[in-house]
Amino acid sequence: MTVSGIDRLHSQLSRFEDMFPGYRVEIVEGSIMMGPVKPHHGETIRLVWNALRDQVAEEWGFTSDVAFPFDDENEFCPDLAVIPAVEVEKNEGAYSPDLIELVVEVVSQGSIRRDYEHKPRRYASRGIANYLVFDPLKGHVVTMWNPGPDGYRGRDTLPYGVDLTVDSPLGRLTLATDRLPVDPKAREDS
Repeated sequence: MTVSGIDRLHSQLSRFEDMFPGYRVEIVEGSIMMGPVKPHHGETIRLVWNALRDQVAEEWGFTSDVAFPFDDENEFCPDLAVIPAVEVEKNEGAYSPDLIELVVEVVSQGSIRRDYEHKPRRYASRGIANYLVFDPLKGHVVTMWNPGPDGYRGRDTLPYGVDLTVDSPLGRLTLATDRLPVDPKAREDS
């Protein structure tokens, strides 16, 4: 896909988001996917962002819900991506996924399959060292590392309430999970 093609596609996705406020739009395996965003989603992103910001060097910056076109059929908008600060300062609408050093997704009811099945393959195939999936529906975090062409070879699941430690190219990162929100409706359904 050419740069103009990517820009055109991103422009179309932006219009979808404008037409459906409160929904997040991205392209997964050639299909446009929309899902509602709830307060627990944003709160999880905020808490993780703040914890990471205090631990990574100043040369790293953060993006949220910014487009990363992987190929003609996949343009993801990660909940949180750590990329070089100099790139964040450019304030672009889309970035190369090759810039991502660590990526975070927060699971919502409509993103379960995407976050656990589709995205790990793409993120790993691009060599993104660490992929963290925070799941307010189940009250746990899944950390994936050791990327390969077919996905991540390492994977752990930790319940909220214990500290998560991630050995990453950014350094050893520790995230407290005891304050992360859990969807009260999900508890009723479990």
